[in-house]
Amino acid sequence: MSKTVLIVDDSEFTLEITSFALENAGYKTLTTKNGLEALEILFKEHVDLLIVDIVMPDMDGYSLIREIRSDSNFIEKPVIIMTTQNAAKDMTKGFEAGANVYLIKPVNVDEIIAQIKLLIGDIE
Repeated sequence: MSKTVLIVDDSEFTLEITSFALENAGYKTLTTKNGLEALEILFKEHVDLLIVDIVMPDMDGYSLIREIRSDSNFIEKPVIIMTTQNAAKDMTKGFEAGANVYLIKPVNVDEIIAQIKLLIGDIE
């Protein structure tokens, strides 16, 4: 069974290109443009890992991650932040919210896939 990655980003381009790359690597992807919709998806679908942007409408990535970490069903769910926010304070805030990995856009597809494999134990 292929692993499912939920990609949360308000950029349609980022959603499309990341989803395409991950599907070519054998992952199932779900996409949404904001944190509130991401929470709805988490309660309806099986998700193995999330890739989350920081700057989004309705609920930013930090708030989304804090919500995920506050629910005992998702406290261990791996989360990768993928964002243009590159200041040290942003990274610190991301890790404090509960992110496992913090990647700065543009991100090499191989790096994303390597991080996913490490986080969900999908090493060949």
